[in-house]
Parts: sequence; structure tokens; C-alpha cells
Amino acid sequence: MRAAAPYLGRVAILPPTSNPRAALRDLIAVVRNGDQRERILGATLAVLVTIIILILFFVDSQINTAPPPRVIYVEAYAPERSDADIVASQKRDQAKRNADASEHRRQMQELQKRLGIE
Repeated sequence: MRAAAPYLGRVAILPPTSNPRAALRDLIAVVRNGDQRERILGATLAVLVTIIILILFFVDSQINTAPPPRVIYVEAYAPERSDADIVASQKRDQAKRNADASEHRRQMQELQKRLGIE
């Protein structure tokens, strides 16, 4: 028993793609044979809309591409601070960093237990 041949044969599903030269030739043919005002108006509007869309793409790619400004807060210290005050401040800051790191570690371990990651 033989398989039946497809009823469409070798018909393409999608039409062949056109290239810019063919599109330009079509536009020139429309303009040359433009004895009707509607044809010229339609071709002009089609080209104009395409150009506007391309310009909008190029303009939009330049908008909001720069990173936002970063705000950096600087702590103002009193000029008459002693070395003991500086060391105490550094110890407080280090203790806070250690506490934050241990809290973060605890949260990650809790997440690890929830997800069953070993």
C-alpha cells in the first residue's frame, strides 16, 4: 500500500520574502504610472508612515539610556574628634556590619532549609 501524495503538492505555506530592490521598483512603477491621484497619495503616505516609524525607533533608542544619577551620602564628622572617638565609631560600624551579615546568613540558611538545598 502506497502513501497518498499531499493534495497541495509543493505549494509554499508562506509567500516568498521580498527584498528592498523589488519594493523600490514597485514604488517607482506606482509613481510612474500614477495617472490616478489616489495611487500617488497612497504610495506617498505609505512611505511617509514607514519613515516616521523608523525615526521613532531611532529616537526612542536614545531616550532613557543613561543610568540614573547616584546619590552618595557623606557623613560629616566634627573636626575636633579624638582618636578614641574614631576607634569607637569604627567598632560600632563593624559590629553593625557583622550583625547584618549574620542576619543575612540566617535568612539564607532558612531559605536553604525551605527549598531543600544542601
